[in-house]
Amino acid sequence: MAVFELYSSPLQSRYKASICTKATFFAIAAFLFTVIPPLLLAYRSEGFWIKQAFYREQPDVKFKHQILLVVHTGSVKNYVTWSTYKNFNLLEQANLRIPLIKSREEDTNRDGKNDNFQFSIEMPILGSEDVHGVQVIFIFDYRLYRFSELRMEAMAYISHSSAMSGAQLNADGDLKLRLRQPLAHKGLDTRYDVPIINSDSVFAEDYSFSHIFSSYQERNVTTRFESDYPVWITGRGSEQPFVISGRITYPEETIVYIPGFWQVIKFGWIQYLSVLLLFIFLMERVKSFVFENQIVSTVVNKPLLETYKNHFN
Repeated sequence: MAVFELYSSPLQSRYKASICTKATFFAIAAFLFTVIPPLLLAYRSEGFWIKQAFYREQPDVKFKHQILLVVHTGSVKNYVTWSTYKNFNLLEQANLRIPLIKSREEDTNRDGKNDNFQFSIEMPILGSEDVHGVQVIFIFDYRLYRFSELRMEAMAYISHSSAMSGAQLNADGDLKLRLRQPLAHKGLDTRYDVPIINSDSVFAEDYSFSHIFSSYQERNVTTRFESDYPVWITGRGSEQPFVISGRITYPEETIVYIPGFWQVIKFGWIQYLSVLLLFIFLMERVKSFVFENQIVSTVVNKPLLETYKNHFN
């Protein structure tokens, strides 16, 4: 009658020794050599502990209906201005002009977040005045939610000048996030949820562009309006207003952050394990050679072959 092999299992030999023997010291050294070198190799190969990571998120941006506008002219006054700040307007009564402002925000993909901000500003200009430059600041509420819950007041600064008298400036661009330091991986961050322009101040220097920019640049998190193709249009008619128009887009951002503990461990463990498996494989071969050939003395317990033979009787 034919006999078929239905199942197989290895015979396990046990090698025993007392504590203070060469065999025990060899087993301890083999264990340490198996687990420590992979750790050193993974660490020295750079990138074992990730210090920074990144993700993509579209910010939640809303225009706060706050504007500071200066139009530089060729008249004796040199400029005309207007803002949404009452104290600034009182300080600049001699140069104050009231513009016509139109603006709207659009959520084109209907995901609950605004995608762009469109604006048009018509500043009254006298026929004897020529416009050679413009500076305008828009203030926004800027928020992130995915990892660090960032809340801050941000701004977009638009500026352009020309030797030729202008009739209109059109500037389309993106409101880009700028990070000097990575964000945290979780928690509420309201460090910069404070006014960029102090509307309660009664001092003219607090509304100057140099003071505003100097204070804003001290932040680790800021925004910048980037427009690659501003268009300066000439040929303004007599008594026609100077028009500033454009669109500010809120793009999806690549945000750098400091990963949390479990993310660091998960990433480091994968690198360690990949090297550890190789050392385990090699060290098992070394231990098998040493113990089977009794290079270090041990007591060998082998399973009785008769026990297995009884299964076939």
